[in-house]
Amino acid sequence: MLLPDNIHPEHCIYYNGAFVLQELQRQTKQHLLDLYQAVKQQKNMTFPVFVLCLDWLFLINVAVINDTGEVELCS
Repeated sequence: MLLPDNIHPEHCIYYNGAFVLQELQRQTKQHLLDLYQAVKQQKNMTFPVFVLCLDWLFLINVAVINDTGEVELCS
């Protein structure tokens, strides 16, 4: 859920996306699974939620997957 009205905010994509964004700001280019492992160390996030966060970051033009298959922070 993007903005839940009946559950805790820590279960929404915006909240979890902040952890993914924070890790991408630390290291602007990472392989998908390396990024997931780094985020999972901070916050116990499932892989489907992680992918939804990446989808959201892609939709708002914050992150892309480059030609080499790495997740990259947009400048």
